[in-house]
Amino acid sequence: MQAIPSITAQPSVAQVSWPVRLPPSGRPALAAGGLACLAALKILIQFAGITRYGFFRDELYYMACGQHLAWGYVDQPPLIAAIAWLERHLFGDSIVSIRLLAVLAGAAVVFLTGVVARELGGGRFAQLFAAGAILLAPAYLAFDSFLSMNAFEPLFWLLCAWIAVRMVKGGSPKLWPAFGAISGLGLENKHTTALLVFAIVAGLLLTRERSILAWKWLSIGGLVALALFMPNLVWEARHGWPQIEVVRNAQNLKNQPIGIWRFLGEQILLLNPFALPVWGAGLLWCFLAREGRRFRFLGWSFLIVLGVFILGNGKTYYPLPDYPVLFAAGAVAWESGTSVLSIRARRAVVPLVVISGLLIVPWAVPVMPVEAFLGYENFFPTFFRIRTERDATAELHQLYADMFGWDELARTVDRVYGALPPEDRGDCAIFAGNYGEAGAIDYYGPGLGLPRAISGHNSYFDWGPRSYSGRCMIIVGERSAQYKEYFASASLVATVPNPHGMPIEQNIPIYVCRKSLEPLPKLWPHFRMII
Repeated sequence: MQAIPSITAQPSVAQVSWPVRLPPSGRPALAAGGLACLAALKILIQFAGITRYGFFRDELYYMACGQHLAWGYVDQPPLIAAIAWLERHLFGDSIVSIRLLAVLAGAAVVFLTGVVARELGGGRFAQLFAAGAILLAPAYLAFDSFLSMNAFEPLFWLLCAWIAVRMVKGGSPKLWPAFGAISGLGLENKHTTALLVFAIVAGLLLTRERSILAWKWLSIGGLVALALFMPNLVWEARHGWPQIEVVRNAQNLKNQPIGIWRFLGEQILLLNPFALPVWGAGLLWCFLAREGRRFRFLGWSFLIVLGVFILGNGKTYYPLPDYPVLFAAGAVAWESGTSVLSIRARRAVVPLVVISGLLIVPWAVPVMPVEAFLGYENFFPTFFRIRTERDATAELHQLYADMFGWDELARTVDRVYGALPPEDRGDCAIFAGNYGEAGAIDYYGPGLGLPRAISGHNSYFDWGPRSYSGRCMIIVGERSAQYKEYFASASLVATVPNPHGMPIEQNIPIYVCRKSLEPLPKLWPHFRMII
């Protein structure tokens, strides 16, 4: 009889997968080289547009706060002002110097997202996919483009989540002091870090991992966080809790009100619509996957954060610091698929995320000249426009619109100031309607020979009218038509055009006012604007 050939067993469909290679320790190897390359790519993308436009309005304010170092400010904790002060003293006053640490913080988030994916059980693919998806998420590219609390907040949140994951995996609560230290520093950056702490603890209470909430170590962690946050907490109490007033006024007068569906829809837009299968899979993985069961607290904490911001009428970008964890979990979910279909889907979703992310880069990083970007912007549907504030109706979206006109404003004020009689200049204050206008004069003015500005907006109000009497004052910008009524005479001497700016900054009036109706220190409370 003819011999029957042997049959070599073939792997079944269920066995086809991208294997996660484990080192002898049983943990996935860290793709350190690949993650470092992605972090470096992040830096290159950010630097491609770092000097294209000018300073963002808030950057000018943070630099002014850095000249008045304190344990708190009307509208923010002290860390961002300290960072601005540090950058100016270490690196200089250039726009690159002021934005350097924000860019590096963004690169650290890219790298750490891959590290968290590894902690969740992800191999090389999951680590690189998670880091790459975060790298190209437009919201993170945007917020890492300039000095802002929002550039550092995701780093603090991700470090806290990483520590919590390490505690859950090890079954030990001994890292709570480290968690407390990071969250305490995060509170000095932005008070919303308190919500993350609450959400993680609540998420642990809702799962079987509540065992790591050991009273001793949790208490030590809480005391560490409180000790780091205490200086700002004391400052807030001594100044009448101004942060509460700022939030209330912003909700009533400034923030764009939206419904729950628009809020959720803008989450998708801010993170790249084609990345929804990544972070969406991460949320499902935490709740439904056997491997994700230990990390279900991450899913609960995300839902708590999202729910609080929706119910509290927060801006749609407020939950963004919590998404890197979902991207990490989602990348693990995509890697762990074992069917042929999931492999084909994986091979499709990766290029979709990459290509769409690259196409959206100009929306987040100013890599194009402004006229070219306006043409590019018109190719996208109008629903891609996200408005977080009611007056954000400029041709450019708000992030870019607030980067134009500040240097020209300072030069025009300098011409007005220089035209004054010499006897008037010594007692002539330059009063700006908002902190962006005041910050522009404070940044560009010294090089022009201008004195520093005064203003009634937010923390500028606390810095007072200095020694000015009110005999002569140059009033610039927002609400200037209202403020000039406190003087016996007022003349409109200039208007600064700014076609690319926000509506309130497109034609900035400048008045020369004389003889205040009362001494300026007595009038000062009338100039207060907290929002």
